[in-house]
Amino acid sequence: MDKLNIRGGHRLSGDIIVSGAKNAALPELCAALLVAGPVTLDNVPLLQDVATTLKVLRTMGATAERSSSSQPDQVLIDASTINTPEAPYELVKTMRASILVLGPLLARFGQATVSLPGGCAIGSRPVDQHIKGLQAMGADIRVEHGNIVARAARLKGARITTDMVTVTGTENLLMAATLAEGETILENAAQEPEIPDLAELLIKMGARIEGHGTHRIRIQGVERLHSPSVAHRIVADRIEAGTFLCAVAATGGDVTLRGARADHLDAVIDKLREAGAHIESGQSAAGEDWIRVQSEGRLRAVSFRTSEYPAFPTDMQAQFMAVNCIAEGVARVSETIFENRFMHVNELVRLGAHIAVDGHTAIVEGIPRLSGAAVMATDLRASASLVIAGLVAEGQTVVDRIYHLDRGYDRMEAKLRGVGADIERIKG
Repeated sequence: MDKLNIRGGHRLSGDIIVSGAKNAALPELCAALLVAGPVTLDNVPLLQDVATTLKVLRTMGATAERSSSSQPDQVLIDASTINTPEAPYELVKTMRASILVLGPLLARFGQATVSLPGGCAIGSRPVDQHIKGLQAMGADIRVEHGNIVARAARLKGARITTDMVTVTGTENLLMAATLAEGETILENAAQEPEIPDLAELLIKMGARIEGHGTHRIRIQGVERLHSPSVAHRIVADRIEAGTFLCAVAATGGDVTLRGARADHLDAVIDKLREAGAHIESGQSAAGEDWIRVQSEGRLRAVSFRTSEYPAFPTDMQAQFMAVNCIAEGVARVSETIFENRFMHVNELVRLGAHIAVDGHTAIVEGIPRLSGAAVMATDLRASASLVIAGLVAEGQTVVDRIYHLDRGYDRMEAKLRGVGADIERIKG
């Protein structure tokens, strides 16, 4: 099992190219199931979750491959050869996003069998909102033997209001609605930037969508979709960018993130500025977005509360907590999205952090420095927080179980090493 060996105390300086967004790539790979023809995606990150999704698509009979070694971030999917609209447990057990094949399969083929998904153990992320929405569109759905079994001659447009804001639920219902008969209105829709990116791909495929990026999305169903005439470029990963912003703020230095969009990170950038980091952003003459972060001296502790976009993202909670561990003062970190997303706390404490958890709130008392130790990653974003902590700790930190990290970060250690971090992967 691979590990990361980190020797802390190095300032970071240089440029990092931010990869495409994991949380846009996964639904957009699944969106290709809606079309009996080729779909080309650019800026697809090299992640374990992407590899798993490609395997799922191939298991169904689709072509799903990266283009070439010279263009590793381009993926071609052709679902015209689908012969088995099923997603088996053997593949989806490690990835909750596998539920995203349900809507496209049901909309195009009138049937789907999808194993109940697995993934990070950060708390309950029920699929009942997906099922409720599809049932409102006329689907017959049963859960049996660990599988969701769905049938529908053709989905019908409906007004759907989810009980909570759900990103994957919004994406699944959005994709399904593109081929439904009549109009579908999604109320209480998630607004994360990955959803408008998915909608733009669907529009290139012939879908009729309005309001994407707001809490109310309107979809006029069409008879069929077609292959997009050009490749669709996946939006930059705002969580990867935010993670690197936190790493530089904590360690000190001067790093420019290439391809990152500041307007997707307003809440995180505001908190980092409050902590004392200097952040500026813009766009190059060639149209490339960039964010530059500079940090000098000890930061100030900053309290925050996670909530749905555009508020502070739960996917950045662990990374910012690592920043607070070595900041001056005391911060309150409140987690409102997932009930079990403080599993990184015990590992940060092993590095010397002073953290007390009271229900859904962690009280972080900053200390001048952490000390290196062996720690274990418990989930994807917890892994990133331990890397940040290791970068600022005195001595050596070894992060075990980094397969979590590989699910959502494209060669993180190589990117950090490129800006001056002393970090290496140890093959297990």
